[in-house]
Amino acid sequence: MRGRRGDRMTINIQEHMAINVCPGPIRPIRQISDYFPRRGPGPEGGGKGSGEAPAHLAPLALAPPAALLGATTPEDGAEVDSYDSDDTTALGTLEFDLLYDQASCTLHCSILRAKGLKPMDFNGLADPYVKLHLLPGACKANKLKTKTQRNTLNPVWNEDLTYSGITDDDITHKVLRISVCDEDKLSHNEFIGEIRVPLRRLKPSQKKHFNICLERQVPLASPSSMSAALRGISCYLRELEQAEQGPGLLEERGRILLSLSYSSQRQGLLVGIVRCAHLAAMDVNGYSDPYVKTYLRPDVDKKSKHKTCVKKKTLNPEFNEEFFYEMELSALATKTLEVTVWDYDIGKSNDFIGGVSLGPGTRGEAQKHWSECLQQPDTALERWHTLTSELPAAAGALPSACVRQ
Repeated sequence: MRGRRGDRMTINIQEHMAINVCPGPIRPIRQISDYFPRRGPGPEGGGKGSGEAPAHLAPLALAPPAALLGATTPEDGAEVDSYDSDDTTALGTLEFDLLYDQASCTLHCSILRAKGLKPMDFNGLADPYVKLHLLPGACKANKLKTKTQRNTLNPVWNEDLTYSGITDDDITHKVLRISVCDEDKLSHNEFIGEIRVPLRRLKPSQKKHFNICLERQVPLASPSSMSAALRGISCYLRELEQAEQGPGLLEERGRILLSLSYSSQRQGLLVGIVRCAHLAAMDVNGYSDPYVKTYLRPDVDKKSKHKTCVKKKTLNPEFNEEFFYEMELSALATKTLEVTVWDYDIGKSNDFIGGVSLGPGTRGEAQKHWSECLQQPDTALERWHTLTSELPAAAGALPSACVRQ
């Protein structure tokens, strides 16, 4: 384009766009920069002198925070722990209800809906589902999962997921982790965001409503990447937690509901194996074939073994079987009941899932359940117990034997 010297040159819009993308000292033209509000005004003061973008082109960052948080109020019981950036709100929000039923020892989780989830697929949508875990504990043993909603960023589930065998001690110490993931049939599923709710925030028999922003998964720092001071603090906190929960902190493998009753008429102990919940999966199909064995130690004659039937392909079996041990009430004060859960396998040895011991040499709920059974004869007492990864043979010794060790 040529003109006489001193004349003002006119440039069409196509050449304006070419100037903007070309390298060199030529700076962006103000009228063109108005079409890109996220870049903000340049040093020369772009955008009609005030630097403000048109209302219809306002970026997402200018939206009021209340609209992104779902207008959650403190009365709703929701905690909004956001990060400094916009990544937290970009993941979406999750709405759900929690109810702890103290009478039935159950935790009811109602997953309602999610809004504004982060797109994970090429079509700009996602196939979301929700996973629940109780921490700390065996993740595979206590994982619950909703159905998958296809091609949506605003899924509605309205599903009720229930944890059985939840005690007051669990409510005090455990945390519910709620993860939202995107299902991908061609590759591995992708993580979208998560929420962690301490169960101590719940009150018995009172439903609590939550509407919280999803957060990114915060990975734990490896020991090699931590400073010496942080490693020392983490070791101290870990030892302190183990000291509070008792020595020999073991992996949880599920829960078992036991019924104990001493029959004065029959002169013996009735042991009821009611059901198990959230057992660890031992087979490749994600399930187990569980059965329960009981012993009354010490067993000199080796005649105290009882075994339930095998329940196929389940992590929440119901047995409703009862065993009888003929014995004087005074003799039970020196006995220990060992209960173990096994996975039945054909053609190879059975896999140990978990176990628990009840007797005078045990601790916590197990010792309390045994003592109440001896103190209240002719009364059936049901209580949930945690299955651990340790075979109870070592823990089933008498108190005198423990002293010798």
